[in-house]
Amino acid sequence: MNIEQLLCDATKNIEQNYFQLPIDGREDPVYRERVYCYELYHQMRCLWPAVSKYELSGEVDKSGHPLIRGNNLDRVKPDLLVHKPGDMRGNHTIIEVKPINASQHGVEKDLETLTAFRRHAHYGNAIYLIYGGGDIQTIINVIRSLKSQDRENKIDLTLISLWWHERVGQPAKRVDLNA
Repeated sequence: MNIEQLLCDATKNIEQNYFQLPIDGREDPVYRERVYCYELYHQMRCLWPAVSKYELSGEVDKSGHPLIRGNNLDRVKPDLLVHKPGDMRGNHTIIEVKPINASQHGVEKDLETLTAFRRHAHYGNAIYLIYGGGDIQTIINVIRSLKSQDRENKIDLTLISLWWHERVGQPAKRVDLNA
C-alpha cells in the first residue's frame, strides 16, 4: 500500500468548506481540525484499495488497550490509523492532523503521540499533516524548538514525516524538517 500517494490524492479532493468552516456571523471561515479530519477520512476511504490487508480507522481510543500501557499511549485518540485491527504486527501508519495556526501545546502533544506510536506500538510510519495557508516555517520552528527543549526524549523527529496541505485543490506535500 502506498499511503503517501493515497494521502496526496485524498487531500487534493478536500473541498473548501472542510478546509475552513464558514461560521454564521463571522466574515472569515475558521480551521476546524475535526471537520477536516472527518473529510480526510472520507476521501481516503473513497480511494481505499478494494483489496487491502489494512483498514483505515479514525480516532481509535487506546485507553485500556491490554498491550499498550504507559509510554505516552494512555488516553490518546490518534486522528487516523492504518492498521490490522486486533493484530499489533499489522500497525502500518499513524496520522495526526493540525491546522497551520495550531497551538504549541497541541503540536507538542501530537509529536509525542506520533513518536510513542512508532516506538512502542510498532507503527511503521508516522505522518504529521499540517493543513492551511500561511507560513509553514512557523510550524517547523515550533517543532524544532519543542525538540530542542525535549529533555525526556519524548519527541523523535527521525520517526515522523511532516506533510503540508497548503491549499484546496492541491495535494499535500512532504516537507523536509532538515531544510
